[in-house]
Amino acid sequence: MVVLVLLCSTACTSTPTSAGRTTLGLSAWPGWFPWQVAQEQGLFQRNGIDVELKYFDSYTDSLNALSSGAIDANSQTLNDTLASVSGGAQQTIILVNDNSTGNDQVIARDGISGVADLKGKKVAVEQGTVDHYLLLLALTEAGLSQKDIELVPLATDAAAAAFVAGKVDAVGAFAPFTTTALQRAGSRAIVTSAEFPGAIPDHLVVSRAFAKNRPEAAQALVNTWFDTLEWIKQNNGQAVEIMARRGGVSTSDYRSYDAGTTIFTLRQNIDAFTPGVTPTHLNHQAGQIADFMVSTGLTPNRPSLDGLFDDRFVKAVRR
Repeated sequence: MVVLVLLCSTACTSTPTSAGRTTLGLSAWPGWFPWQVAQEQGLFQRNGIDVELKYFDSYTDSLNALSSGAIDANSQTLNDTLASVSGGAQQTIILVNDNSTGNDQVIARDGISGVADLKGKKVAVEQGTVDHYLLLLALTEAGLSQKDIELVPLATDAAAAAFVAGKVDAVGAFAPFTTTALQRAGSRAIVTSAEFPGAIPDHLVVSRAFAKNRPEAAQALVNTWFDTLEWIKQNNGQAVEIMARRGGVSTSDYRSYDAGTTIFTLRQNIDAFTPGVTPTHLNHQAGQIADFMVSTGLTPNRPSLDGLFDDRFVKAVRR
């Protein structure tokens, strides 16, 4: 009964927050698997919201689904949200799930000891997504550009498989696909997101129409997230089993991802949404990413940051 009280600390109601079902997308990333826990433990319902949790095997498909209006909300990175906004999508970020602190990696075959060694090599990555961004950051830091490598555009699962099969020299991937890639004998991560603090924050993103017209539903999603984190804290073993099963990995593999994904507390959420001039502040990081996207040709137009962040929902969570 104590756990139930904790779960209801944000908002509990016996009726839906607003008419209709809310469709929430997620794909293979450890920082988003708590949504699976929320579904299996009935935590959406306890917050009065009817949610269809839609899992996408392809992360890119989830981005396209939100941009096209096929789903109401999606789990996606800041840089991918900026790419969508640059293309004309009207989206807003209402929650920070986590920061990638090592679980995004560029993994290379034996004989490649650093990023500089990628010159002239085949590198597979899902073009235009977060690990493409990490690859470009690493190349830039090493004094190279995308023109110095042979980019092989593949969906992340296919990219990892191609690397294991020896078809490419390196791969940009995120957990749990990093586990697949590292099955290649002699392979190792030559750069990770831990080397670029704050560069890859992950979010709950909704259409601006959803945030405006269904604020009760948006609030219920945010409330559910923090209730879920509390449930995971109270029932860690069971939660890890659920999340590992969703990721298609063993519980021991899943636990190995802990250090590489830093889940944000409510306090960290509020601090991140607060305007500032360091990598921990979303407005600062978004500006840097937007400039980088244009300079490297990821997008022809600098995305507008107006309306990108909506902090009212995290601020309304009861503490």
